[in-house]
This record gives sequence, C-alpha cells and structure tokens, in this order.
Amino acid sequence: MSPLSLDAVVEPNEANGAVCIRTANASDVENLSIYFTGLSTAARNKRFMGARADFAVVAAECVAKVSLPDHFTLLAELMLEGESRIIGETRYAYDAAARHGDFAISVADVFQRKGVGLKMMNAMERHASHLGHEMIAAETGRANAEMRGLAKKAGFEDTGLGDWQSIHLAKRLSR
Repeated sequence: MSPLSLDAVVEPNEANGAVCIRTANASDVENLSIYFTGLSTAARNKRFMGARADFAVVAAECVAKVSLPDHFTLLAELMLEGESRIIGETRYAYDAAARHGDFAISVADVFQRKGVGLKMMNAMERHASHLGHEMIAAETGRANAEMRGLAKKAGFEDTGLGDWQSIHLAKRLSR
C-alpha cells in the first residue's frame, strides 16, 4: 500500500506536535487497543454503535486484512517529543457486491472538532479513489450528531436507507 501524501498532516491548536495520518500495520494492534480503551464510553458507543469490551480483538480485526488491497485502516498519530500516540482511526472495507466501500471512524475525545476527523476522511477518500472505488458509505446512529455533522462537512448525503435508529450516508468519489 502506498504511503499517504504529506498533505495528510494536520496541526491541532492544542498540541505542540504534528498529527500524521498513515496506514496501520500488524505492529499497531497493541497501541490501537490502548487507543480504543482510552475513548470515552460515549465515543466508543458511537464508534461501534453499541457497547464493546473486546478491544484487543477489535484492534486485531482492524489490521487483519491489511494485505488485501480493498481493506485498510488509517491511523492519526500525534507526534510529540519523539513519541507517537494514536488519536484517531478509520477502518475501510470495500464491498464488491454492493459496489461501495464502508467505513467507521473515531477520534480521541480531546481531538474532536479540531479537523482531525475531516483530514482522516479526506485521506480515506483519496486512497479509496486511488483504488478505483467510486462510492463510500457508512451507517451511524440517528443520535450521533457529531458524525452526521462531520459527514455533511465531508460531502456525504443521507441515502434514506436507514431505519428508526440509524442513518445511512453515502458519497460518490471524484476520479
């Protein structure tokens, strides 16, 4: 998988370091598990659309299919004083039958509303477009106003395919 371009670097106002967005690999499982554990209960429930406690398993699933070209996980890492810490992740998988990619995303609570999520979504879209994918979709809870706002800012639209609890969002990618 090719590395992401340098325009995937952001600098949150409250950090003295840069945030780098890169693809995850097998060596990231432990740190990704720690990241998931560190999310607030509300953030975890929004990311997984319900309660989860098996974060080591979830982290392993995020990197298990990195050898498949249509599956990837991007990590946002805060680089500070020679150390790095995961502050966001997005998992992407292409569904050949549905002919679109599905994704899930989370950003550490203290980095929300700082542009990290939007930069991660843009990086994911560029990578999916580079793979030849034409559409990306996601499902989120109706109560998840943060994700609905982020998706709208990124150009996603409500498809009307959700139910009383969820909203289905989609975006056609430019090539």
